[in-house]
Amino acid sequence: MATDTDSGYIDSFGQVSRTTGTVFRYLLLAATMFGIVTLAVLLVYVANDAIRPLTADPGWHLTFFLTLVVPAAVVGGYLARRNVPALKLGGMVVGMLAVFLMFSGGVAIVFVDIVPPLTGLSYVVALLVPAALVVVLTKYEQRISFTLRVAATGAAFVLSLVGVPGYFHSIPEIVRQLPVVPADWVILTLVLGGVAAVAVGQYVARIREDTTAGLAAGASALLLTGLAAVVGPTLGVDANAAAVVTSVAFVPTLAYAGGAAVTRERERIGLLLAAVVVVGSLVGAAAVDVFGFAGPQSWVDWQFLTSAHSGTAENAGLYPAIGGSILLMATVAALSFPLGVGAAVYLEEYAPDNAFTRFIDVNISNLAGVPSVVYGLLGLGVFVTYLGQPTGTVLIGGATLALLILPIVIISSREAIRAVPSDMRQASYGMGATRWQTVKNVVLPEAFPGILTGTILALGRAIGETAPLIMIGAPNVLFNLPTELTSKVSAMPLQVYAWSSLFASEDFYTKAVPAGVVVLLAVLLAMNSIAIVLRNKFESES
Repeated sequence: MATDTDSGYIDSFGQVSRTTGTVFRYLLLAATMFGIVTLAVLLVYVANDAIRPLTADPGWHLTFFLTLVVPAAVVGGYLARRNVPALKLGGMVVGMLAVFLMFSGGVAIVFVDIVPPLTGLSYVVALLVPAALVVVLTKYEQRISFTLRVAATGAAFVLSLVGVPGYFHSIPEIVRQLPVVPADWVILTLVLGGVAAVAVGQYVARIREDTTAGLAAGASALLLTGLAAVVGPTLGVDANAAAVVTSVAFVPTLAYAGGAAVTRERERIGLLLAAVVVVGSLVGAAAVDVFGFAGPQSWVDWQFLTSAHSGTAENAGLYPAIGGSILLMATVAALSFPLGVGAAVYLEEYAPDNAFTRFIDVNISNLAGVPSVVYGLLGLGVFVTYLGQPTGTVLIGGATLALLILPIVIISSREAIRAVPSDMRQASYGMGATRWQTVKNVVLPEAFPGILTGTILALGRAIGETAPLIMIGAPNVLFNLPTELTSKVSAMPLQVYAWSSLFASEDFYTKAVPAGVVVLLAVLLAMNSIAIVLRNKFESES
């Protein structure tokens, strides 16, 4: 039995010293703080080289200090003292707008430059047709055998997307051959704005418990996207870009803020902080333009984000690498998510507990710690040498990175599935559900937040990898965006590596390299922030 003295003796544990425990705790705290401070200093040093804030006119700093920093500090300080949940809501809205604006740029790259809008529309139509058939089959699933439903669903998607060569065209081919097609901004409004409208409509219908309100909100979201595309050119903004940014960034943020204003009466004053930040930024930008104050001579500017590589650091850009990273992540997600979640479901819900499954468990855990360069060699040996595929393409790069993060996805998915209470499974079985119905309707919906969080964090690791891409022969420098899965692809970390090695010079070290690092870190932080927000949101609801 322990005593109140500094140390005591507990059976089977030996001597326990509170002093030793306290010292150990503070040593851990000191080590943690040392690591955090060191990393922060390094990031500040890199960000200073990339953004160069001290090169701005003093009037520029003073203007934004008065229009943005002071009002935001006053409102934030008031909320921090009186209503912390409201402060969190305001910060959430600001962060949501910033992250979605960043991702809207990636969506614009994919649906404007990589995939032509008409091609995107044709594939959306080709997916909607079999999806409607799936809904009909699901409605009558009690009258149709499972085998027939699977066969009909698979045939519908194959015929819609591929067609039958020599007999009839696929739906994408038919749509692209129409004599009259709408303008690109109309297509983007229908496709991206339609997706945003459906999401907003469902969100409003859920919080208001009114289908009519949801339909009105969805129609308003679609109308806002179309209006932005029409008005954008008069303000100097491309119609396609206006449609993308509005549907991806502004519509979801406005919907979330509006929903919070309606359902969270005590915290909705926090929206004042978001309004102060947005209005202060716009007023500050207009003021510095009127007074002619020069801003920072940052290397992370529009030219850097929209230009290809150049022999000079001043003209070097990251655009093809950004597009390549987006396509790689889309391929990685498409390959790793279903395989990883499927493997996790089998191992947790179906696999027997025997020596073979325990052997698989040990190997999955070991594979999660294998260096990334080994996966690059694996991709080179399997996909390039054995299967004879061309080196450095989107498909081979995505498949190699998918192998890299697959063990992580499996482990995180298994943990999420294992966290579902067994009582929920037993209750489902007690209602007469089969094992598959229990997994589909109980286990996976409950575990989905954890699965999604783990997948996003794994994708964050994949997007920063360089060694696997080097091993499979991805080009260090690319001057054009990849447009197909068989196109050569580069990526942001690979481009930064090229600038720091193949084009090593003082200019690249102090200009292009820091700018590329800042962009890559911004993307990583945005992805990780989404994972953290999703985890906290679902944990608070559970």
